Amino acid sequence: VLQKWVNREISNFDYLIQLNTMAGRTYNDLAQYPVFPWILRDYTSEELDLNNPAVFRDLSKPIGVVNEKNAKAVKEKYNFEDPLGIIDKFHYGTHYSNAAGVMHYLIRVEPFTTLHIQLQSGRFDCADRQFHSIPATWQALMDNPNDVKELIPEFFYFPEFLENQNGFNLGQLQISKEVVNDVVLPKWAHSPEDFIYKHRKALESEYVSAHLHEWIDLIFGYKQRGPAAVEALNVFY
Repeated sequence: VLQKWVNREISNFDYLIQLNTMAGRTYNDLAQYPVFPWILRDYTSEELDLNNPAVFRDLSKPIGVVNEKNAKAVKEKYNFEDPLGIIDKFHYGTHYSNAAGVMHYLIRVEPFTTLHIQLQSGRFDCADRQFHSIPATWQALMDNPNDVKELIPEFFYFPEFLENQNGFNLGQLQISKEVVNDVVLPKWAHSPEDFIYKHRKALESEYVSAHLHEWIDLIFGYKQRGPAAVEALNVFY
């Protein structure tokens, strides 16, 4: 599979799906759901220029420290010693992929809606914590080193998850009083289909093809644990 990918006989998307499968990740287990990277950092421009390297996320860094400002907090957390010596050191107390995160992204489509409601003791979580905007979700990642969710494959092929086609009452945001309905898209996307089309195009771009292996090292490769993980600020609880 690696050789096929290097020879460009399979796409970046296909390669990631195959890696997830070999790693034991599956759509049948929310706790081991396939994980995909955030690949863009520009969610505010009117047009998306895939020839400009500045629109892409740095794939060599864990999502928690893509914003340099967060690196200090992350290092401090790692240097904190557990007085009882029970807990191993870690940079992040949460994970880049978990069941709650999958339900968070897919809340508008069944069976994930029902699973989310069950998780929240029979109701929707408060609106401000819902997945309601792609630009706002990215901004929250940049501002908060404790939020380290990567993406799921649906961001590259499934426009329906961005629409509230079932008309669920997801509440309204506390400050702006805005009703949470369809997911707010970046300015450069004119519809959910357009977002998926451009996002998939970004995944298959020259920039990502040249740097995807750096992210794979963090998630599936040698930077998952040991000294390489410590150096890469990539140790999880």
